[in-house]
Amino acid sequence: MTATELDPYLRPTPCVESDAPAVRAFTARVTEGAETARERAVRLFYAVRDEIRYDPYGVVLTQEFLRASAVLERGAGFCVAKAIVLAAGARAVGIPARLGFSDVRNHLTTERLRAQMGTDVFAYHGFTELHLDGRWVKATPTFNRSLCDRFGVKALEFDGEHDSLLHPFDTAGQRHMEYLQDRGSHADVPLEDMQRVFAEHYPGMVAGHSGEGDFEREASSERAR
Repeated sequence: MTATELDPYLRPTPCVESDAPAVRAFTARVTEGAETARERAVRLFYAVRDEIRYDPYGVVLTQEFLRASAVLERGAGFCVAKAIVLAAGARAVGIPARLGFSDVRNHLTTERLRAQMGTDVFAYHGFTELHLDGRWVKATPTFNRSLCDRFGVKALEFDGEHDSLLHPFDTAGQRHMEYLQDRGSHADVPLEDMQRVFAEHYPGMVAGHSGEGDFEREASSERAR
């Protein structure tokens, strides 16, 4: 892509606020001493993956809730929120970044979340695409390592060269994740369409809000049965 084509993926947006002080402080700490764009991208991936706890509850589909600085302040977020932080951090250090979305079927959710959603299909699963060495590379920082350990799933790794996508099977060989539908790549969150799709897919949730919970504790409890 040309510099002009990449420019939208370097600019701050309402959610991918790469110019926010909290984002810049987080990024500076994580990438200190990194000498290459790839090394900075890898460090950012692992920091977002493990320092921001995955939480599918309490989701609110508003710009205020999804701002990168707000996610950092909470220290937790669902897949889209974590992808936003990674994209914002990348842009803050000059790496073009965009948000990718797909519908996925998650075979390793919890009983409570399945009941609230009414399905095991997660619409608008979010990940990050980083432009490194002249091409786009997918990075999925969704599940922190401690959660993966409780679910019996290998934590995703990222080397800045190969796509990092959710595993189709867990460590026991059971189905884990299926990619069903590609919803494209965006410079910022396609909020209006997400709100529409969530309302269609998850009528049991109120305005896309699933309440409060401890997903890691639920995972541990169900695996112990």
